[in-house]
Amino acid sequence: MKEDGDAASHVTRADGFDYPALREKWYRGGWFSRRTCIDAFAAGAVEYASTPVVFAAGDAVTTFSVGELSERADALAATLQHLGVGSGDAVAVQLTNRVECAVAYQAVLRCGAVLVPIVHIYGAAEVSYILAESGASVFITADRFGSINYLDRLDRYREIATLRHVIVVDNGPLPDGQHLTWSQLTTAPGTYRRPTVDADGVCLLLYTSGTTSAPKGVQHSHNSVLSEQRTMPALIAGASDDVSLVTFPPGHIAGVMSMLRPMMSGSRALFMDAWDPERAVRLIHRFGVTSTAGAPIHLQGILDLGDTQERLATLREFLVGAAPVSEELGRRAAAAGIQTFRSYGATEHPTVTGEHHGEPEWARLGTDGKPLPGSSVRILGSDGRDVATGTDGEVVVQGPDQFVGYRDSSLNDAAFTADGWLRTGDLGHLDEEGRLTITDRIKDVIIRAGETMSSSQIEEVLNAHPAVAEGAVVAAPDSRHGEIVAAVISLRPNATLDLADLREHFAASGLAKQKTPERLVVVEALPRTPLGKVKKAELRQSYFQ
Repeated sequence: MKEDGDAASHVTRADGFDYPALREKWYRGGWFSRRTCIDAFAAGAVEYASTPVVFAAGDAVTTFSVGELSERADALAATLQHLGVGSGDAVAVQLTNRVECAVAYQAVLRCGAVLVPIVHIYGAAEVSYILAESGASVFITADRFGSINYLDRLDRYREIATLRHVIVVDNGPLPDGQHLTWSQLTTAPGTYRRPTVDADGVCLLLYTSGTTSAPKGVQHSHNSVLSEQRTMPALIAGASDDVSLVTFPPGHIAGVMSMLRPMMSGSRALFMDAWDPERAVRLIHRFGVTSTAGAPIHLQGILDLGDTQERLATLREFLVGAAPVSEELGRRAAAAGIQTFRSYGATEHPTVTGEHHGEPEWARLGTDGKPLPGSSVRILGSDGRDVATGTDGEVVVQGPDQFVGYRDSSLNDAAFTADGWLRTGDLGHLDEEGRLTITDRIKDVIIRAGETMSSSQIEEVLNAHPAVAEGAVVAAPDSRHGEIVAAVISLRPNATLDLADLREHFAASGLAKQKTPERLVVVEALPRTPLGKVKKAELRQSYFQ
């Protein structure tokens, strides 16, 4: 345990690029202050004590007030402190959108610790890497979710040197009695002691696949988290009757920020633990939901039910991220009284641009919108200079909700321009009014239903199959998920391979099911450049248009 107020090595400080200059810019602009997430929770518990927060987990729908969540978080924070969790310690949480997740997130941050959210569908291989790389001392998880049995993985995590405690939320019998249960923590005696925390210290560490095989640890400070909380109201039209339906998993940056928002700003929210269009429509109707956000697959899902006109009567707006909205889908939404609009962001910079629902349809559906308050966007040519309006180039961004650097500081230099702009890895252009349109990606990633996946990580598993001589994966367009994983392989002599065999191979690897190839093409040889690099653009054009 680190003493309160101590600086915590590279977990709580960014190195490797000139972040202090940017930080000073945000202080001068009034975006940054000495206020921390702990201050925001304390203020919210008083000002928004009676605000309801609804959780739809499985068949159960329960409502808690912000005040009740604060009391539970206070008790859990005291117990975590008793277990030795202090400022700068990493605590990992792999849960769905359930009340225990809201309590855990707040409790970890109240300890001055670093919250490490993990996407609930991640397999044992991914979770093991994140626990080890983050140096997590505590891991909070469930016993199961759907077909996922998390208890089966616990033996693997014991090998992680820093991990002292595993807490299982569900109170069923544990296999060996070595792990703590949620009831043991929430009923343990103790008094919460508020730590001294630096607003510029890291409080949030998320892992994103990006373009590398190993996930990258993205560090956010109290100031960048609070800046993001200030940014979001610029996207959603505020009204006294607003109720937001949250479907993003809390392991994603959008899910984390959504989970924290009611407790910090008093917004009324309803959280779903798993996406189901029919259940979503029932909840929208029952609770008078006015806005929601998601990928096109979520919007299409509720519209495809066919009898939703009356049940969606309260839903006014749908913020779409992760993939463009087709004109047809936009028209169908408008016919149902739902205005859709796009937003652009990343784990490293959660909300860069957005086109508000009140803007013209062509702007809402055809562009990613204007930079939000505090954020700026530039488009650079191959020479590193700004290009003309309407010309595609590399999108670089800057804003107060931007991360403070990677946990592995050696990655920072490549992620930023010499003058401190974040390289997004995306291609796009700006129009005359400053609206951004993303046209392609430089990064070699696949985005399936909003989940960003590293092709190189998937290729490592693909090429480990004994039948594969060499293989590559690319994004193939899919009407439902936006993109799916497609594999192009050449086979070893006398070998055969089909999708069923590939599914078994990936299941055994421990990767999330969503990373398993859903299309397979066998070729004599992969096309390559003179330098030996696989021509992925050619693969996409030849087989997956």
